[in-house]
Amino acid sequence: MKCSQCNKKLCYTGKDCKKDITQKIIEEYKKEENLKIAEVSAYIEATYYMKKTRLEEIIEFCKLMEYKKIGIAFCIGLENEAKILAKILSKHFEVYSVCCKVCGIDKDVFKFKKINKGEKEAMCNPIGQAEILNEIGTDLNIIVGLCIGHDILFQKYSKAPTTTFIVKDRVLSHNTAGAIYTKYYLKKLLEGK
Repeated sequence: MKCSQCNKKLCYTGKDCKKDITQKIIEEYKKEENLKIAEVSAYIEATYYMKKTRLEEIIEFCKLMEYKKIGIAFCIGLENEAKILAKILSKHFEVYSVCCKVCGIDKDVFKFKKINKGEKEAMCNPIGQAEILNEIGTDLNIIVGLCIGHDILFQKYSKAPTTTFIVKDRVLSHNTAGAIYTKYYLKKLLEGK
């Protein structure tokens, strides 16, 4: 499929472009956890459309899902943002946070490239972050600025559902959409330079 290239988006009004898998997908939504997540998401979208920030929506989602324990997996470079997020969320939930450098595993263990050659440098440890939050038994985990790839590994190993609050983009102040909203970056990306 190439939905991004479709100009009509008739699916919005109910057209089924994938009849061969629709019933299978409906059955997946009927599973208790999936149905509740989908229902709460639809409620938030319909009720707070253009009214609440992503952070407010996360709080509302967690309340409606009756989540008690929230995990934050954060990049050390966004520790201040993680601290503020934890403080806000702590007004409503038990909050646990795990820094990306947890366990202090040296990059030399795997011969990973370092930012500064010749210096000690701990690797990012998204598997460790996930395992620690799994051990705590969080109901939802929130990613705050994990590097590309690290976010993928974190989600792969997290037992709890995961959402992202901040996507890391060091160039665009963590505004990843800026790359396609800014004509200079867009031109560069489209020209493949």
